[in-house]
Amino acid sequence: MAEKTLFALIFVATLFFAIVTPPFQAPDENQHYMKALALSEGTVLARRNGQMIGADLPHAGHAIQAADFPTDVPATLRRFERAALARSAAADAARPGRRFGDFPNVASYPPTLYAPGSAGILLGQWAGLPWIHAFYVGRAVNALVGLSLLAAALRLLPFGRNAMLGAALLPTFAYQTGSLSPDAIINGLGFLGLALALRIGAAGASPARSAALLFTAPLLALCKGVYLPLLAAGLRWPSGARDRRLLIFLAATAGGAVAFAGWMHMSGGSQALYHIQSRRTGETMMTAPLRDQLAIILADPAAYVRVLAASIQERAPVYALQIVGRFGWNAILMPLLAYPLACLMLAASVASGADERFGIGHRLWWLAIAAGVALLIETAMYLTGTPLGADYIQGTQGRYFLPVLPLILLALSPESAWRGAVRLRMWTAVALLLIAALTVFDSFWVHGFITSDGMPPHGSIARTLVLPSPRW
Repeated sequence: MAEKTLFALIFVATLFFAIVTPPFQAPDENQHYMKALALSEGTVLARRNGQMIGADLPHAGHAIQAADFPTDVPATLRRFERAALARSAAADAARPGRRFGDFPNVASYPPTLYAPGSAGILLGQWAGLPWIHAFYVGRAVNALVGLSLLAAALRLLPFGRNAMLGAALLPTFAYQTGSLSPDAIINGLGFLGLALALRIGAAGASPARSAALLFTAPLLALCKGVYLPLLAAGLRWPSGARDRRLLIFLAATAGGAVAFAGWMHMSGGSQALYHIQSRRTGETMMTAPLRDQLAIILADPAAYVRVLAASIQERAPVYALQIVGRFGWNAILMPLLAYPLACLMLAASVASGADERFGIGHRLWWLAIAAGVALLIETAMYLTGTPLGADYIQGTQGRYFLPVLPLILLALSPESAWRGAVRLRMWTAVALLLIAALTVFDSFWVHGFITSDGMPPHGSIARTLVLPSPRW
């Protein structure tokens, strides 16, 4: 009953964020929308148009993010109003024709990540809805698919559901799932791949489970290839000559690697370069071609290890805040007391038990996999999202580590629940998501917010503890 109640809480929070978050106020949601819109018209591969990379789009559909709800705004207080949604809906008729949509950051992402959002946009168009309303239908379908993947993962897990629920109860999970971001699919498939791997490791490779893993692995690799090692969490020492689990895992990993390499080759992969603002200098710079950046790493691996260590040390507090909940384009913080509350909720999730006995060897193996995936995430961002030869790593965000978090929590979980842990998790999760919901509603629709990097300025410590960051 507790698990069903917590899933219902995640469901409600996700749909709340899908409705209440203004258009394009999740990271890169404007580009994700254009990518999904292009897919809804049958465009799979982006193309170049001068300095831009994207696709031809209906002008009325493109304008809702370019003109009605732009993300490139001055650093002044911004507050949304319902009247802006009505004006956008009424403007479609005056926007005939087509125009080019530029989405370089996500140009190389595969269509599998955008199929649910694209289907929702198509559904809205078939129903004759204004473009802004079709956008919200796309959000809703994307969210429902993401939640369905979470439900399937929880059902398949042989143990560790408390750990997975703990990760899914973080506000970032619900916020990203309730947007048009492919994070809904990435996190859902990450959880599902992990659940299938652990199920096969614990119960054996039945034909149905094997087929499911062989189907899921390529989809997971297409999300981001760095998550494919999560499947190794299910590895066990063969119990006999007929134990085919190792072969299934090897086949699934190979299938995922082929799918990832094939798509990267077809799409041009990291060659879809784009401009970024350096977090060190503030200058606008170009990302590096993968081959050139990789050559720098191979020329001096020790130097790259130092860059990796320094970046992790510098950015770890930012990752921690983002993985719990930092809304908008990473501009809005909850009251700072919410973050220790999130730690308490995660601790209660761990203390709720794994419902299975496993030794220190399994735990260390899972932690090693999680650490390896985290390092791969950082390295991937250095290769594809950082200026050439930089002495720092650009673009990594805390939400990228969400698919890894259940494995870490599982590795730390005792065999059975500590007394009171389940109840503590319930109340801390309710409080945390309620604080997140109030933060989002107040910051976007009541008080307003300012988009800025780093910690916002504040006038008193007391205000930072009990109020969302726009009110500091």
